[in-house]
Amino acid sequence: MAEKRDYYEVLGVSREVETVALKAAYRRLAMQHHPDRNPDNHEAEAKFKEAAEAYQILSDPERRAHYDRFGHEGPQMGGGFSDMGDVFSAFSDIFGDMFGGGRGGGRGQARGADIQTELSITLVEAASGVTKEVNLRRREPCPTCDGSGAAPGTSPETCRHCGGRGQVMHAQGFLRIATTCPICRGEGKVIRKRCPTCDGSGVGHKDEKLQVGVPAGVEDGATLRLVGRGEAPPEARPGNLYVVLHVEADPRFERDGADLHTEVSVSFPQAALGDRVMVPVLTADPATDGKDTSAAPLDKGESGTGPETEIEIPAGTQPGALVILRGRGLPRVDGRGTGNLVVHVKLVVPTTLSADEEEHLRAYAAAGGQRVNPERSGFFKRKKKK
Repeated sequence: MAEKRDYYEVLGVSREVETVALKAAYRRLAMQHHPDRNPDNHEAEAKFKEAAEAYQILSDPERRAHYDRFGHEGPQMGGGFSDMGDVFSAFSDIFGDMFGGGRGGGRGQARGADIQTELSITLVEAASGVTKEVNLRRREPCPTCDGSGAAPGTSPETCRHCGGRGQVMHAQGFLRIATTCPICRGEGKVIRKRCPTCDGSGVGHKDEKLQVGVPAGVEDGATLRLVGRGEAPPEARPGNLYVVLHVEADPRFERDGADLHTEVSVSFPQAALGDRVMVPVLTADPATDGKDTSAAPLDKGESGTGPETEIEIPAGTQPGALVILRGRGLPRVDGRGTGNLVVHVKLVVPTTLSADEEEHLRAYAAAGGQRVNPERSGFFKRKKKK
């Protein structure tokens, strides 16, 4: 058994060759040794298969890396073709460009176009998952002619010009070139009497309502793919449906992946002495949450509505402190747990004081030896005298 030649040597390229140059080298050799140009030439057929095997390995980054390291005996090689049909099947894209579809005129089944639609959900729906209805308008085989394009009672006829192959061959010297049949335009059939509904196209349109299941934890801009829910033209596999999700903003929260952030305002006495306050949560927990106002209407930009739970503000809490509620964020799409709710403590300084408030605040400052502005005159002083 003859020893295999180096794959780079077979294709006439360097070991640093890039993808584009590699494909060009293979195309050149495939055209040179193609059986249509070398009928009954067993040597050319062997070189044709040898080039195909080399390209099969080197065009796959993983298998190429194994070959560079271990050579022909390396793992994951598996190169070689049992017959010419395997070669044409493996590289139908290249031979389709070079010879109009390769030997036998076989054409793979076409696929219908993909469809894209958009779907908006609330942050609460994103947290729990939801099933939503979307309206689609897509192409499918005409119901009158079942996609044939022919009028009822008739059927398409085999194209006499190309014999139903969809291609005609032209000789240019010793090279035979296949081109699309000008009569049937590559379909292999002609319609003598067109369907009155679709005018011979074989395609109709259908409006459809589709239930789409949205998994819990999805983020804004995520895309769901529904295989086979795209357009389904005649004699073609249906395309796919892509649903782009928009998660509406919730005025109560800022989202960071699976974590949620919210803010609670406390006064100086609350921060200094400690307190228990209510904060918004995304979904109520009947076991722990002390208040549920989820039935209240939520206007755009409105806060303070929706379910709430009680948290503790420890004595001596500083402005900007964080209180973390574990597992009260959003579920992760991959199923690996749930995020947290991070509560940011905001200290609120009053802009106005009553006379009593000012008096007690000054007494507090004096007790601590803190320097403040002198006692103000005006409204508060007049109010105190009265």
